[in-house]
Amino acid sequence: MKDYAGTWTLLRLALRLDRVRATAWILGIVLFTTASAQSNNDLYSTAEEREKLAETVETNPAMLALGGRAFDLTTTGGINAYELVAFVATFIGLMSILMTVRHTRAEEESGRAELAGSAVLGRKAWLASALLLVTGMNLVIALLLGLGLRNTDLPAAGSWAFALGCAGVGVFFAVVAGVTAQLTDHARTANGLACAVLGLAYLLRATGDAASATDDGPSWLTWLSPIGWAQMMRPYTDEDWWVGLLFVGAVAVLVAAVGVLIGRRDLGAGVLPPRLGPVEAAPALRSPLALAWRLQRGSMLGWALGFVVIGAAFGGVADGMVDVAKDNPDIDELLRDLGGSGSIVDVFLATITSLIAVVVGAYAVQSALRLSGEESAHRTDPVLSTSVNRIGWAGSHLTVAALGSVVMLTSAGLAAGLAHGLNSGDVAGEVPRVLGAALAQVPAVWTLIGLCALLFGLLPRYTAVAWVALALALVVGQFGEVLKLDQAIINLSPFTHVPDLPSADFRATPLLLLVLLAAALAAAGLSGFRRRDIA
Repeated sequence: MKDYAGTWTLLRLALRLDRVRATAWILGIVLFTTASAQSNNDLYSTAEEREKLAETVETNPAMLALGGRAFDLTTTGGINAYELVAFVATFIGLMSILMTVRHTRAEEESGRAELAGSAVLGRKAWLASALLLVTGMNLVIALLLGLGLRNTDLPAAGSWAFALGCAGVGVFFAVVAGVTAQLTDHARTANGLACAVLGLAYLLRATGDAASATDDGPSWLTWLSPIGWAQMMRPYTDEDWWVGLLFVGAVAVLVAAVGVLIGRRDLGAGVLPPRLGPVEAAPALRSPLALAWRLQRGSMLGWALGFVVIGAAFGGVADGMVDVAKDNPDIDELLRDLGGSGSIVDVFLATITSLIAVVVGAYAVQSALRLSGEESAHRTDPVLSTSVNRIGWAGSHLTVAALGSVVMLTSAGLAAGLAHGLNSGDVAGEVPRVLGAALAQVPAVWTLIGLCALLFGLLPRYTAVAWVALALALVVGQFGEVLKLDQAIINLSPFTHVPDLPSADFRATPLLLLVLLAAALAAAGLSGFRRRDIA
């Protein structure tokens, strides 16, 4: 047991460090899921509304790929399982990956693991404490989620199957992240590899679920995905509890694998040896902008591929929303509250485009706050000790974040426009319309980047406030009308001021003002960074 010496001490340290972060993850997931379930219960309160939804979904591969496997849409429980299990399980998996890598590979990369290892600390203690922490978070989510769903008047057995299936996905990907943390010597790469596995699992699930609309499609692909296993527990539809054994077996195999890997590497190193670069950098890499691009190009590619998938999925179901809204006036009213006036297809596209823009905002915040990560890891000093000045270094990272945001929105807009155009038979007309709607969101995303720059330059200890601002922008900007919030509060979100294209007329003035605001925030932040001390 000496390999695990100090595990409980490290676990207490992790809880102390991440008590706020972990609480935010848990409450955010539970509150979102239970609120969505209650909303679905209200939207499909009658048997007629549920039957109409079933007729639309069960033969539509695109909607099955987007939502999930539909076992029984004649009950509100079955509808919640169809709409929420895949999404919530994926989100929990992402949480588990980020938290596991944060307390394993990131600790080694920063040098804290080596410092702590000088005391009585077992070789596997860091990994064990991280897995215990994340497993505990998933169990708390399962408990609160089961109770919350039960409180929405959904059946108890189905609620617990829903909660345990999603938590099983979280534990599975926590161990996957534990494996990737042993393979590489960088936290960023470990997160990227684990997220790639999560993306593959989602694609397998989506492909299998889409194929379930036909009799001869490869619906068995769903069984290759742990996200699919959560669905196959069939919450609210004759629950199959034995599927939970798949999680137990898979986690056991992965734990054994990670135990082998951790014994085959040195502290701070990965199993896969790093690839040595050339003695001298190529001319294209001899500038701060080139360095920022080199550091962020991997994550940019991963995000862009994700937005292509998301855009294609939503664009593919846009035409089907006509039948859904026609059969259920409540959905029609909800979409118009979110996306404005016009045809229901344009309203749906406007709603989805604005939601995608908020997710692009998450990429932008992550990319812009790379400045803070570089500074806290003490990689800023060696760069600034050369001829590179502070404004050039910081501005380069902000430029990559700004241009990357354009790439993300372009990827989603092109994919959505192409999918919708193929369905409607008007590719030449729909692609520029949907792409234009996506690009109109750029100034709002740039405003978030400006806020990140302001916090980094003037209040570097509080850069996490940018994530709070993003969450508030989502709530008040996207759902303010639905929640009946005061207009003054709704106007705080930069996304509120973007015209609801393609369902509304284009207005250049608010977009220009958002660009000027973003530039002013960035300028103030860079000015502050030039004057303050570097950590």
